[in-house]
Amino acid sequence: MYLKYFLAWFPMIAIAILNGTLREIGYRKLLGELRAHQVSTLIGGTLFGIYIWGLSRWWPLESGGQALAVGMMWLALTVAFEFLFGRFAAHRTWTGMLADYNLLAGRVWALLLVWLAVAPWVFWRF
Repeated sequence: MYLKYFLAWFPMIAIAILNGTLREIGYRKLLGELRAHQVSTLIGGTLFGIYIWGLSRWWPLESGGQALAVGMMWLALTVAFEFLFGRFAAHRTWTGMLADYNLLAGRVWALLLVWLAVAPWVFWRF
């Protein structure tokens, strides 16, 4: 089951790229950078939720522990991808990437990561 859910993480990259593209060409200029970041995080969380809900129906997890393990795996993969891709492909600075985690500045990306970590359990539970 873990291999299936590991492989199921990769389409989330496409979802994230689609969401980011929508933000950049759709509404960032209209809303401004911070508000667009917040809206994009909400849209991304919704899209991921729909996808994870579908996975949970297609490949039901066997236990809450298994669901939490999948969430932690997805969290680790996402953070590793974000920092590796951000630094070495997008040439972002470490400081710039870490700024997305500053909730006090209105940067809500960390909440999306929390959602990725707990969503498999939420859908397993309900």
